[in-house]
Amino acid sequence: MTKLSLISVIALFLFQACAQETKTGQKKINLPKHESTFSLNDYLKENSDLDKEVEAIFAALDDTAIVAQLIMPAVGKYGQTEELIKQHIKERVIGGVLMLNGTKVGFTKLIQQFEKMNDSIGNIPFLYSADAEPSLVNNKIKGSTIVKKANEIKTIEEVMACAKTISTDLNSIGINYNFSPVVDMSSNSTVGYRGFGSNPANIIPWSNAFIQETQNKNIIATAKHFPGHGLVTGDTHKSLQVIDGELKEIHNYPELIEKGVLSIMVAHIAVKNNPKFDTKGLPSTLSETIVKQLLRDSLGFKGLIVTDAMNMGGVVSVPESAYKAVNAGCDILLMPVDAKKSHSELLKKYKSNPEFKAKVNASAKRIIRMKVCAGLLKK
Repeated sequence: MTKLSLISVIALFLFQACAQETKTGQKKINLPKHESTFSLNDYLKENSDLDKEVEAIFAALDDTAIVAQLIMPAVGKYGQTEELIKQHIKERVIGGVLMLNGTKVGFTKLIQQFEKMNDSIGNIPFLYSADAEPSLVNNKIKGSTIVKKANEIKTIEEVMACAKTISTDLNSIGINYNFSPVVDMSSNSTVGYRGFGSNPANIIPWSNAFIQETQNKNIIATAKHFPGHGLVTGDTHKSLQVIDGELKEIHNYPELIEKGVLSIMVAHIAVKNNPKFDTKGLPSTLSETIVKQLLRDSLGFKGLIVTDAMNMGGVVSVPESAYKAVNAGCDILLMPVDAKKSHSELLKKYKSNPEFKAKVNASAKRIIRMKVCAGLLKK
């Protein structure tokens, strides 16, 4: 074979390879094999073996996959279509899915389909979440076992039984992340009936009982809505709400953090007339003062920080809200209006801003650590 013809063959091979990659739009990631076994109880503990496993997985990811870990759209009646979520999976722009308003059977089938796709592409398995609160779960997941609403529960034993029932259903579906319990005071009509605040003395012990029972069933529990939604009068689904002055519900969180809650959801609530924690007109989700300085630094929370839905009225009109939320210290962007667009915006900042890149890397590693501890990467 002449030198010229050899060059032609090589050029043709490279062209075909590039064409194939363009056609599929995918790049398979070869994740390292994992033989070690961890549990959710290991997440907050110092563990060099766990650290090494997280670092090995992280090192196998490209920039696209790293940023994708932070993005969690919804599928279901009020979420995105099944087809769009599958397209996001193919394009590797998401790291989890909120199962929003559907059926137990339908969600089970969807998760199986999504994970089959992830496996074929080499994606890290997803965190699958739900608003499986006692007061909402039977409407959010049709066919789930009937439980009492939170404001109907009378004893801590009923709290534990309720959490066990919900978690058993979630495990059977494939959902590993529960956005519950609500730890707000009961005054607000939007969230009050959804927590244990009808008797303020019950909020901390009952919430903790729900959290512990949930996490013992290998489901990540979430305390919400930080820094407190119960004493504002409006609805953050519709518009930005404001805490005027003292953060009166912050005292609900330190004990839950100390006892190991693995996730906290931040609300789209601004804080004003508070010299230390004023958010300067922004919702708490976009405020480094609230997310990093208060929740991470002052309260010492080391778990996953998730935003409330990013399509809600309290945040949706803020420019670059996805970037601002991650820059403030949030790990997971829940329900962005356009997941692919949010991924693109974050990726651009990731590649151009070293300080922001470090924040994204830290969040991605926290998420990967949770996936390892939840047993999602066992081979």
